[in-house]
Amino acid sequence: MALGALRTTHDRIAQRLAALVPQDLVALAARFGIGATFWLSGRTKMEGVIAVTDGAIDLFREEFRLPLIDPVVAAHMAAWAETLFPMLLFLGLFTRLSAAALLFMTLVIQVFVYPSGWPDHILWFTALLLILARGPGAISLDHLVWSRAHAPAAAR
Repeated sequence: MALGALRTTHDRIAQRLAALVPQDLVALAARFGIGATFWLSGRTKMEGVIAVTDGAIDLFREEFRLPLIDPVVAAHMAAWAETLFPMLLFLGLFTRLSAAALLFMTLVIQVFVYPSGWPDHILWFTALLLILARGPGAISLDHLVWSRAHAPAAAR
């Protein structure tokens, strides 16, 4: 009997919390949280808008040493990915594609670059997986575009 009452109380509290914290807010926080992480990393590899620094190339040549890819190519790909995909996450545009790209990048970092960084990578993976599974939420350009595209012609 006491266990049943505890469960009922728990369920009531959980429902109230879910009503206070809408999924759209969770999605927005996930997009900005993980986007900022990658954006800040990308900015350390860039000079200006598109120029990749020599330091970034050296980092890929000396420390990261990814297999099967030239360090110059890898540095450019990483810097541009860490700049473009977070911007798209911030806007909520092509959100799932951006999350998938950064999820792949996280897996590469975990496997080939910093295997001991798994506690951070799990957090990144979780945020990106949430975005992939649940979408960008209503506070996004994706929502605006897709809701208009699927609205009846008379409603547009």
